[in-house]
Amino acid sequence: MSKKTTKPKAAEEPKPKKEKAPKEDLCVFALRMTEAERTKLHEAAGPGGATRLARAVLVAVANEDEGAFRAAIKEAREARQ
Repeated sequence: MSKKTTKPKAAEEPKPKKEKAPKEDLCVFALRMTEAERTKLHEAAGPGGATRLARAVLVAVANEDEGAFRAAIKEAREARQ
């Protein structure tokens, strides 16, 4: 039987790690809602956007920022399309 020989692989240089942007110091704010409300929120926000939409809407309302509120609605509409 002949034995296959393999060439030793050249040592690959490790890729430099990307520097990550510092994360915001966030806390948890929980809401109680019905399953139907939760489903509607997920449908409105599009794939993977429920938390982002809820946060944007809550902060806009807290700041009485109608422009940010409208922007959150517009972003949700675009995410669903």
